[in-house]
Amino acid sequence: MIRILLADDQTLVRGALAAMLGLEADMEVVAEVGTGEDVVPAAQRTRPDVALLDVQMPGKDGLTAAAELRTALPGCKVVMCTTFGRPGYLSRALAAGAAGFVVKDAPPEQLVEAVRRVHAGLRVVDPSLAAESLATGQSPLTIREREVLAESSDGGTIADIARSLHLSEGTVRNHLSSAIGKTGARTRAEAARLAEERGWL
Repeated sequence: MIRILLADDQTLVRGALAAMLGLEADMEVVAEVGTGEDVVPAAQRTRPDVALLDVQMPGKDGLTAAAELRTALPGCKVVMCTTFGRPGYLSRALAAGAAGFVVKDAPPEQLVEAVRRVHAGLRVVDPSLAAESLATGQSPLTIREREVLAESSDGGTIADIARSLHLSEGTVRNHLSSAIGKTGARTRAEAARLAEERGWL
């Protein structure tokens, strides 16, 4: 029996996934959570074999939760499941230790098969996303540029960003300028939007 933990902030989606997986004779959903913060505690309590994590959740996202789960429970395999099939998410998921990456509009049998394959020790990646990821390439942004861009997407001033990240305003300007250049954008708002669309944030 494959023991599964589900993490998705949308109750309806989480319930539908649980119902679908529960129909399989070799699968049992042992935990359902709605936030990234709840993933590790629930996993430590229920000891799942596979965790199916949504990428975008409020607070701690699924990518962060995947990395923490890898440390806390190394035997639990992770499959990222997302509405947003962005190439940058794929590389970040693999870096966080995920063994699978599927999009939510995939046929149900594809998701079920992904869980089985990952449980068996294989890696499973949505083929169209893998091809797009190869075409787009890795994110050119440094960790700090990503942080500054993410912080700027809320529309704060340079001073606000500097305060929030404990940086000087000059350093923030330098990182923003570099990120704008790397994304090919004209403004920081456009740079943040492009980076978000590519899954780099």
